[in-house]
This record gives sequence, C-alpha cells and structure tokens, in this order.
Amino acid sequence: MHNMPVHKEDRERAEDDDEGFTPLTREEAQKLSLQLSKADPLASVWRVLAVQCLAGCLVALLAWGLTGRAEVGWSALYGALSVVVPAALLARGMKRGLAAGSAGAAMAGFFFWEAVKIALTVAMLFAAPKLIASLSWLALVVGFVVTMKVVWVLLLFRPKRRPSDKV
Repeated sequence: MHNMPVHKEDRERAEDDDEGFTPLTREEAQKLSLQLSKADPLASVWRVLAVQCLAGCLVALLAWGLTGRAEVGWSALYGALSVVVPAALLARGMKRGLAAGSAGAAMAGFFFWEAVKIALTVAMLFAAPKLIASLSWLALVVGFVVTMKVVWVLLLFRPKRRPSDKV
C-alpha cells in the first residue's frame, strides 16, 4: 500500500488548524461536562425508561379497553415489560460499569450488558405463553413495538435548544 501525496496547501491548512487549538484545563473540562449534561433534559436513560413504561401501560389499557378482554391487555403489558425490564437492567449495569473509569472497561461492560439485555428479552418472549393465560401474540407485539419506538417520539418532541444554550 502506498502513501498518497499530501498537497502543500492541505499541509498548510492542517498546520493553521493546529495553531488555533488549545487544550482544556481540568476545571474547564469539568465545567463543559456539567453544561453538556444539563443541555438536554431528555438524555436521561431513566426518563426514557419511565416514558417507555408509561407508553406500555397506556397501550395495555387501550388494548384491554378496545377488546374488553383482560388477557389482551396483559399480553400488551407483557410485551412492554419485555422492552423495559431488560433495558433497565442494561442501564443499571452500565451505570455501575462507568464508575470504573476506563474506556476499555466501559466498552466491554456495554457489550456484556447488551448481551444480557438481548438474552433476557428473548427469554421473556419465550416464557410469555407459559406466563400469560390465553396469550394474544398480536397484542404482545404491539406493546413491544410501541414501547420500543417511543424513544423516537421523545427525540421528535424534545425541547429545542436556544442559541444561548449551546456550548
């Protein structure tokens, strides 16, 4: 593999960019981190999980109300729980794992907890027919999908940042 030639103007532009760069002090980095954490209130995983749980409950009540059958409502609720419970476990595991401080450990922790989340989701779906009498698969899938996709609705309706909020 050969190196591509670097044009003189590209090299000069890169050097100009480096001259304007000044690294942040520890205090400046901490202040910036605090500002960024306050910038988007919907960024909290726990808030997202709470909204997902609320959406799942609403879908279950709607399913029960529309059909008049409790098992349809329970099926939709179980589908919602198949999203929320594993996601909460992932969030809890990641929160504990981030305290380690190492980027490599955090990445390994993410892959581990994501695998646990997927395995628990699959296990819950396989257990559904044994746990819900007269299971309605359609209601379960609707509860599952709506609960999972409510994150996109949150992103659409998050508060707009004012120019003064930008860091």
